[in-house]
Amino acid sequence: MSFQMTEEQRAATEGLRKLLDNVIEPEFLAHGEGFIPREKMSGWMKQLAQFGLINAPHAEEHGGLGLDWVTHLRLFEEVAYTSMDIAIPIVINIVGADLLIQGASQHLRDKYLPGLMTGDLFISMGISEPDVGSDVAAVNTKAVRDGDHWVINGEKTWISNGEYSDVFICTCKTGPGELTHILIDREEHGYEVRGIPKMALNGQSTAQIFLTDVRVPVENVIGEIGGGLKNTLVTFERARCHMAAWGYSIGRRAMDEAIKYSQERTQHGKPIAGHQLIAEKIAVMATKIDAARLLALRAADMIDKGIRCDKECAMAKWFGTEIGLEAARDAVQIHGGNGVTKEFIVERLLREAIIGPIPDGTTEIQKLIVARALTGIQAFR
Repeated sequence: MSFQMTEEQRAATEGLRKLLDNVIEPEFLAHGEGFIPREKMSGWMKQLAQFGLINAPHAEEHGGLGLDWVTHLRLFEEVAYTSMDIAIPIVINIVGADLLIQGASQHLRDKYLPGLMTGDLFISMGISEPDVGSDVAAVNTKAVRDGDHWVINGEKTWISNGEYSDVFICTCKTGPGELTHILIDREEHGYEVRGIPKMALNGQSTAQIFLTDVRVPVENVIGEIGGGLKNTLVTFERARCHMAAWGYSIGRRAMDEAIKYSQERTQHGKPIAGHQLIAEKIAVMATKIDAARLLALRAADMIDKGIRCDKECAMAKWFGTEIGLEAARDAVQIHGGNGVTKEFIVERLLREAIIGPIPDGTTEIQKLIVARALTGIQAFR
């Protein structure tokens, strides 16, 4: 793959950048860090969908633009640079739509994909539970067959888009050692949602979802009955490219803020950018952010080519999110006392960056995936 953007990619990202800088970021900053109402979030999603967010990597026959994942990741980076609170719902709709395209019946695709592609509908996916994180096989939420329906009981947590969601893809235990994805329509079948307050990223929705005797038609299975674990691993693989971009996008924004501040702030008779230890921090930030981006673009290129890339996606997610945290931390340090005030956004970027190494498999889990791919020895069981 070429490491340079094509003319088409450059034009797309520049057009998107103008919308983000001139319209969306001022509105986001004026709103503040509180919860973003569904109508406002949907409005931003609809504007971004016109630039290929949500629908870019999906085939035209499903309402997408049929663009490659490399281009999509370039576009996603620009949104994440502006606001992870807005970027996260985009990720969830993209991955959820991909699950429907890969495994849902034509009826379900026709019903939900158009709204997901335009930002009119929100999807969420439920894997994690109070006692289940990276060990997906230990899911306890049960779906019991009752004629032509499933009856579902359980609790899911850390669900992105939860409070916005119109539809929920739930990972359920449907038999001994058997996991299945089942689609639940919030209006038709019902589920209870409660938001989870966090140290950052409270603009978007992270929630618990409670399922009590929820009856869902058997035809709402996504993929094959018992195929949930395999489908989840493929979903994680692609989502980890986005998680990597989460990290290096925050890192890039933190670096830009640090560069600007270091050029304006003077100490000992000159801008602090001229002090060697500040210059060293900026140089290291820039190099590691570029390295993180290249790892993610390599993984995205492999997805485009249909090449298995669980190792490469794990490397990208691990390195990207950790570098985002490192860059945000150094940006706060460069700002000195001002870095911990609300006047400068680097303190928010640091809080957001701290979260990145945890979702979609912690840094430690990514290292185990990489080692397993290299040695052939399973570290989990």
